Amino acid sequence: MKKTKILLDSINDVKKFVSIVSQHDFDVDLASGRYAVDGKSIMGIFSLDLSSPIQLTAHTDDADKFFDEIKEFIIEK
Repeated sequence: MKKTKILLDSINDVKKFVSIVSQHDFDVDLASGRYAVDGKSIMGIFSLDLSSPIQLTAHTDDADKFFDEIKEFIIEK
């Protein structure tokens, strides 16, 4: 399990992020405050507060390739 903080500040960012996450077979959770959603759900992501950083949890031990693919959204490792 690997964690980082991401920022998705536009509709296009959310669409691109979901497209990348959907290519992987492990679960990705996004949490903002006390709410957590599936990182592969566009509707779930839009239910979060996107004006501030979101906690991402990738449920895999080999997240290096995935983190490289989403590096434009990562604000803190």
